[in-house]
Parts: sequence; structure tokens; C-alpha cells
Amino acid sequence: MKEYLVIFEFAGNNYSAYVPDLPGCISTGKTLEETEFNIKEAIELYLDTLKEDNQPIPEPTVRVKAITVAA
Repeated sequence: MKEYLVIFEFAGNNYSAYVPDLPGCISTGKTLEETEFNIKEAIELYLDTLKEDNQPIPEPTVRVKAITVAA
């Protein structure tokens, strides 16, 4: 099991998501919940493709931390 960081962005009418550690692994959805489901599926397909092509599975390296500042 690996845990990858996913970035979710609101795009006005829908959401998009991408995985910094997996270049090109992106997805969208009408809701945040749909986008989360779709990106999980995209990650699984991405990793399956790497395995089928005998390519190494990237290790998760991206970390996230919220920083509070006065605004």
C-alpha cells in the first residue's frame, strides 16, 4: 500500500484533481466526492499501467502542511 498526496481544486463549475508524484495522473468531477472517486480510480489505473509495462512504481514524496498567516 502507498499513500499519494492529491491536490483538489475548484474550477468554477467542477473540481479537478492531480497527483504530483504521478505525472499526468489527473481527473475531474462535478462534486468533490465524485472527483475523489475518479482520482482514486485514475491512480489505480496509472499504477496498473506501470506494472504492466514493468516500470517502477514511484514512491510518494510530496508532503503537505497548512500554514496559518494573518490575512
